[in-house]
Amino acid sequence: MSRILIVEDEEALRGDLVDYMCLQGFEATGVGTAAELLAVLRNDVLPHVVILDIALPDGDGFNLAGSIRAQLDCGIIMLTAHGDTESRVRGFDSGADIYLVKHTTLREITAAVHSLLRRLPKDQMTEDAPAAWVLDAVAWTLRAPDGQSVKLTATENTFVGVLIANAGLPCAREDLARILSRRQTQFDNRHLDAVVSRLRRKIFDQTRIDPPIKSVYGIGYSFSAIGEIRNM
Repeated sequence: MSRILIVEDEEALRGDLVDYMCLQGFEATGVGTAAELLAVLRNDVLPHVVILDIALPDGDGFNLAGSIRAQLDCGIIMLTAHGDTESRVRGFDSGADIYLVKHTTLREITAAVHSLLRRLPKDQMTEDAPAAWVLDAVAWTLRAPDGQSVKLTATENTFVGVLIANAGLPCAREDLARILSRRQTQFDNRHLDAVVSRLRRKIFDQTRIDPPIKSVYGIGYSFSAIGEIRNM
């Protein structure tokens, strides 16, 4: 599993990044100081990608990027509020592979991580990438990472497809109900919850794997694992 280290002193943002990366199937951890970062770099298990803030309470991100680059052949993404040209140039000169500003969406940050991982030498990725759940949208089949398959109904097939297509972000109940209503009139929240309950039970009963369909309080549902849609 690819390891991601988030170095960010803003606790809420750090928590959001760690949670989202974990939802995407990465092994993500977060630290809030330069000292904690340097301690991680002394461990035997090292990150494949570091997402690094510039302004830390006890260190400068530009200097830290140079230290990381000198010790470790990993991907470095600078994520900072400083979006001016001078800061960008300095970031790349310090060793950053990608420079992003903090209003960048979580999906864009994840895409940047995937891009860096594809560039890393194969012998550096000593562990396999997380296996995906695969939805066959034509045959209405959901295949688990271990190869077991679950046959879906038309409604379940549409529901899972929407979740996977949303790349781990929560899908609102109202949007899901509206999409599913194309197949069944007057589809409301009660019907939606019933579909989810039956689908979760079906997945677990047939695979003995915890279903990757999670409730997001106050919003709706999300697909909490790596998922692919194939028209086989």
